[in-house]
Amino acid sequence: MELTRAEEQIMQILWRLDKAFVKEIIAQMDTPKPAYNTVSTIIRILEKKQFVSHLSFGKTHQYFPLVQRNEYKSSKLKTMVEGYFNQSYKNLVSFFSKQENLSLEEMQEIKQLMEEQIKQHKNNKEL
Repeated sequence: MELTRAEEQIMQILWRLDKAFVKEIIAQMDTPKPAYNTVSTIIRILEKKQFVSHLSFGKTHQYFPLVQRNEYKSSKLKTMVEGYFNQSYKNLVSFFSKQENLSLEEMQEIKQLMEEQIKQHKNNKEL
């Protein structure tokens, strides 16, 4: 499920803090800070989407993520690859290597990472 920019901003804060009250979330936001009610409304939307839940402390709530950052990141990347790169990670890598003017060092690091993954993949197949 996709998040709006505001929802994603709050999730980034919750992932970083692990759990937080609305006031703590607002304290982590850039100036100008949104109104308390605005952040509270966005968090309730995130709860409906089952991205966060809360613990009650009287009338206040401490919120925590139900969806982990890596889980969301993988889902978002998959959606982007499907929508913009014809369901091809090769097209994604090609795009970044051409469009982002990667340095030779960055390309060598990527190549090394890929070679390590290939080696690990081959080892797993042999088991």
